[in-house]
Amino acid sequence: MAVFTEVSTDEARNFIAPLGVGQLTELRGIRAGIENTNYFVTTDGGEYVLTVFERLSFEQLPFYLHLMQHLAQRGIPVPNPRADAQGRILHTLKGKPAALVDKLEGSHQLAPDLHHCQQVGSMLARMHLAGQDYPRQQPNLRGLAWWTETIPTVLPHLQPGQHALITEELAFQQSLAASPACQALPCGPIHADLFRDNVMFAGLPGHERLTGFFDFYFAGVDSFLFDIAVCLNDWCIDLDSGALVEERAAAFVAAYESQRPLDGNEHRLLPAMLRAAALRFWTSRLWDFHLPRDAALLKPHDPTHFERVLRARIDKPWHPAR
Repeated sequence: MAVFTEVSTDEARNFIAPLGVGQLTELRGIRAGIENTNYFVTTDGGEYVLTVFERLSFEQLPFYLHLMQHLAQRGIPVPNPRADAQGRILHTLKGKPAALVDKLEGSHQLAPDLHHCQQVGSMLARMHLAGQDYPRQQPNLRGLAWWTETIPTVLPHLQPGQHALITEELAFQQSLAASPACQALPCGPIHADLFRDNVMFAGLPGHERLTGFFDFYFAGVDSFLFDIAVCLNDWCIDLDSGALVEERAAAFVAAYESQRPLDGNEHRLLPAMLRAAALRFWTSRLWDFHLPRDAALLKPHDPTHFERVLRARIDKPWHPAR
């Protein structure tokens, strides 16, 4: 992701030395993203990703790193954190928490079709099932409590129509979250940020296979339905209008249900959860855009994209066929 903390070659070499991954041959900053500092690390033993965490604390990070380790041990293709001789997977670099994880094979699929959406839907369900016995607990730190805290800080930057939309939607989501139906939704560890650029595929065009999910640093315990909604709002939409591409969305949900069928409550609440997922990312993009931090390679995302997505989900609610 964006480079907030500059790491020299010597610093990287000293950092990886206790991790048994070989000798450093290349260090390269990663431009994408806005949360952490990331570098590609190449050694004579393989390829890895070095992350220096800019917002998450030493107390919060064991949840994410051990979740990745837990999922990897259960056959879910995720980056496995590298441990030192004492088995520690959370390290320190330049006074900040840091980790080294395996680099996944392949590349992003930024123009997905049914084939890609089906694979992501199926693997997402497998991930949810694999995480059900994960013992650590941590809430979704970008969930409703964060929206409630953050939206007032971005309101001064909005036009009247945007102001009305975001405050009305927040009130709707607060009411929904308090309802017995929402509180009864199946929950567990979720990725919460599984966009197109957080999934890798490899293979010939038209025959790509999913090789992994990564960037679990927004993960938390929340409803599985919210995770599905986040994916649908990215993998299954027309990027220009924000409208849901129903054929891709139906394929995604069917593939998910081939591994973990949704209950009736999840089917009923999916339209509202699609709105929740749009609100979450509209809020975070407004925050990053209007209250940015300095970073060597930082480029905030356009917040109006998820404003369009939210309006589209309100104007045309979508239910998967049963």
